[in-house]
Amino acid sequence: MRRRLEDLQRRLAAARESQHVLEEQVLVWNDALEDARIRSLVSETPLQTQEYDELSRHVAAANAELTRRAHEVRNLKAERDALLHEWTPKDGHG
Repeated sequence: MRRRLEDLQRRLAAARESQHVLEEQVLVWNDALEDARIRSLVSETPLQTQEYDELSRHVAAANAELTRRAHEVRNLKAERDALLHEWTPKDGHG
């Protein structure tokens, strides 16, 4: 059980790091999306509208992935907590 717990903890740490990196990227992309939206409104050119639409789809996909990663983190935490609840160390090595 100790190995499962250690594996879960490693997976949880990696999932949290991945989620954090994506959160930072989404913040930057949301700013870029707002800039593209304003350029699209001001210029009213098809090229600016297309740029906004493409970036909008990209940001929507990134947000969906962020939601998926948040679910993964929650599931891993729940699995880890369940193992911790069951675990009774037998000696100093678990």
